[in-house]
Amino acid sequence: MTRKYISFPKVEGETSRQAHADLPAGTYERELGKEGFFGPATHMYHRHPPTGWTSWEGPLRPRAFDLVKLDAADASPWAAPDILGNAALRLRYWHLPGSTPDLARNGDGDELLFVHAGQGDLYCDYGHLAITAGDYLVLPRGTMWRIDCREPMTMLMIEATGSSYRLPDRGLVGAHAIFDPAILDVPAIDDAFRAQQGDGEWRVRIKRRGAVSTVTYPFNPLDAVGWTGDLTPVRLNVKDIRPLMSHRFHLPPSAHTTFVADRFVVCTFTPRPFETDPGAIKVPFFHNNDDYDEVIFYHAGDFFSRDNIHPGMMSFHPCGFTHGPHPKALQSMLTPKKPGTDEYAVMIDARDALDIAPAASGVEFTAYADSWKTKE
Repeated sequence: MTRKYISFPKVEGETSRQAHADLPAGTYERELGKEGFFGPATHMYHRHPPTGWTSWEGPLRPRAFDLVKLDAADASPWAAPDILGNAALRLRYWHLPGSTPDLARNGDGDELLFVHAGQGDLYCDYGHLAITAGDYLVLPRGTMWRIDCREPMTMLMIEATGSSYRLPDRGLVGAHAIFDPAILDVPAIDDAFRAQQGDGEWRVRIKRRGAVSTVTYPFNPLDAVGWTGDLTPVRLNVKDIRPLMSHRFHLPPSAHTTFVADRFVVCTFTPRPFETDPGAIKVPFFHNNDDYDEVIFYHAGDFFSRDNIHPGMMSFHPCGFTHGPHPKALQSMLTPKKPGTDEYAVMIDARDALDIAPAASGVEFTAYADSWKTKE
């Protein structure tokens, strides 16, 4: 059945004629919306910043984790510590000190690897791909794979438990916007792939329902001589993303969607010019994203809307309270101090509540909620 909300747009009191632009003097806009910026919405105009709190008590609060402090390294992806998760999504942070000695295979869902640091070579059922910092790598469920490191690597692992990754619907801008699917690279059956084939004992570590089983072969099972079809791992680097932009309107995060799974989306923030219209806001607008938990992994650059954040950190804003820029960024709401953003970040919007894993709790920046604090 098609979902139909009660919808009858009204105007009450002093407002802007259009969202995110030409705000009434001295006001702060807050968006209350459904379905992650796709459903019905109302824009409130406040006298004070909606995140100008003086204290915070209880388990619900904005959180940040310094994943750089997770220094444990392991050759198996299945030993990587969990950070956040629910029944449809599992986030891990993997320090890979050297090449994986065994093959891995995920029986629980598609795996999305985001390479935060380092470089190496992926070998899988389909062939060989070089990978480096800034690469997304989609591995369909059931793919056997391993990594030969050229240097130590750090990766964010995003499992679509029970579902598959798809490309988003680009709507009016067409299939070639944001990134042309032609830029997606697939593994090649090349000389490097053929050279690693041969006899000798190989183990495959298979994860299913969170448990790991081992299958041993007397030969390397990555022994394909060819393949044909449209199910394959793909590689996309963040530098190949050409973000949607509007010089007169601040686009919502959903405009930067990169991949879609059944119960969450993955978005990518890349450098772009700020809006130039004098009436358009230039920072993320205050919003109640009341249907999604919001996670951002900070990869590289200067994160203009956040204070006390550096590469390798992750912020977690559960639904239930207003999200928005820090006070320092808010000072540049209409007059930014530089011509554009200089950041690369991965955002995950999860439709279901996320649980915090012990490893994340151990590296939490506990003063994060106070960074919006209004001085009394």
